[in-house]
Amino acid sequence: MTDGKSLQERYAPRSICFGCGPANDGGLHVRSFAAADGTVVAEWTPEPNHQAFPGVLNGGIIGTLMDCHSNWTAAHHLMARRGTSKPPTTVTADFHVRLLRPTPTDGAVRMSAKVVDATDDRATVEATLEAGGQPTATCRATFVAVKPGHPAHERW
Repeated sequence: MTDGKSLQERYAPRSICFGCGPANDGGLHVRSFAAADGTVVAEWTPEPNHQAFPGVLNGGIIGTLMDCHSNWTAAHHLMARRGTSKPPTTVTADFHVRLLRPTPTDGAVRMSAKVVDATDDRATVEATLEAGGQPTATCRATFVAVKPGHPAHERW
């Protein structure tokens, strides 16, 4: 994948997800990129309306960033595991964020995520959010590939 497109842009260009949907004009537009070692990385820059108070990123925004980025990490992993050309639609089954310290809004934040456990239809992901080279939040979440009949099936 050398065309510069994120996983979201490549596999879900019409997605309206608030966190990662390329087609949501008011969304956060998380752009996740798979690395050769299985890690998925993203960089995102906060705007003033993403603050909890001056200079500090809102915790709900942090949760959204990590949920979406981790979900795409799981979907990409399951696609590779299945040997398919597109990822299955995955949804969050559980999601735990730990806020380690305030996340400053004076520059880009970086997310890194990796699958730590998987079966054919679910993946558990651990992720870290960093600002200024320091971890400010971590996440552990499980994502499930949905089947026909689920409201999210084939919605990407």
